Amino acid sequence: MHSPSSRSGPFALARTLAWLRLCAIAGQSVAILSCVTLLNLDVPLLPLMIGVCVLAVFAAAASFRLGMPWKVSEGEAIVHIAADTLVLGYLLYFTGGASNPFVTLLLVPIALSAAALSIAGVSLVAILTGVAYVLLVPYHLPLPTLGSSSLDLDLYVAGMGVNFVIMAILLGVFISNLAKAIRHQQGEVQRVRERALRDEGILAIATQAAGAAHELNTPLSTMRTLLPEIRREHVTDNALGDDLDLLQGQVERCRTILREMVAFGQAQLSQVPERITLDEFVHGCMERFQLLRPEAEVTLAVADDAARLRLRSPPGLRHALINLLNNAADASAMNASAAVSLAIRRDDRWLELVVSDEGPGFDEFDELGTLGLSQKATGLGIGLALAEATAERLEGELAASNTGHGAQMRLRLPLSVIGDPA
Repeated sequence: MHSPSSRSGPFALARTLAWLRLCAIAGQSVAILSCVTLLNLDVPLLPLMIGVCVLAVFAAAASFRLGMPWKVSEGEAIVHIAADTLVLGYLLYFTGGASNPFVTLLLVPIALSAAALSIAGVSLVAILTGVAYVLLVPYHLPLPTLGSSSLDLDLYVAGMGVNFVIMAILLGVFISNLAKAIRHQQGEVQRVRERALRDEGILAIATQAAGAAHELNTPLSTMRTLLPEIRREHVTDNALGDDLDLLQGQVERCRTILREMVAFGQAQLSQVPERITLDEFVHGCMERFQLLRPEAEVTLAVADDAARLRLRSPPGLRHALINLLNNAADASAMNASAAVSLAIRRDDRWLELVVSDEGPGFDEFDELGTLGLSQKATGLGIGLALAEATAERLEGELAASNTGHGAQMRLRLPLSVIGDPA
């Protein structure tokens, strides 16, 4: 199967040759008919048109082949070049051979293959075109003349000029596309490297978190055992009793968080998504977020067609949304506000979750999801990184933008991945 990102290699070369082949058919037909009708040159019309028709048949077959899912090998790309070279050599044979000003078109396959094939492949193409040129030197039909040496010279110079323009356009366009493809590939490599570094950092944090969860369970159990004893020893101290109640609640909350961490890890390892309606999923996230941030004033807007959507919710999606809401609450708090809004809508292909705040917004040079970097004095810099990693794992995207009164995080997820068809 051809990759959508195939911008270089044998497949890209074959696709480029297919477009050039169509241009060659049109250009050759116009040139032959112009020589016969406008210049009245005595060229062998029938053999030339047969050659153009053969090239047209091959072009149709090659275009059909490129639409197939099979991978284009280097050998197949060389066969395409050989067919084009053979037809061009055949046409040049009837029009002056090596003395034809368009003979330099034999160099085009070498230029194209140099950027897409191996050294062996380029060498083979060079040999093919070289042999074609050498054979056209002694073996060819002379190019018809106009009867005047000056007119023949003018025609030859005009042909060289047209050939120069064609070569300049072909090489300019191809090299420009090649440079663009190389820049695109370099960008992809850089993005993959950054994602690998980020994922490595997330894995390191997850390993430390697992160890911390295991270690914290022992002191929490000790605290749960000591609190009732302290309460019995100071049963008449009401002020201390209130503090002990608060401490007991915090201990239980820590134990609940640890249990959820373990459950989340087990769910992540099992890779079994949670089947739930979007309305239930969102309200579950909101309940958890309100427990974490009871001071936040959340405005929720769910489109009617989205609320009934059934999800295959992966374990990380819930945490990603809560992270975005928590970051939005922190951002709003920077401007002495508690307002946070969540808007959810869908279309035929995407589910979109938009979290907005009333904070200072993003700086122009902020990088989204940079692990370990945070604008908040108490932040660890992993919230957005985890949310972005979740979006990429679900083939979606996380985009940040500024509004007139704060910032906005837009999480877009494909329904083909998270939608439940059942």
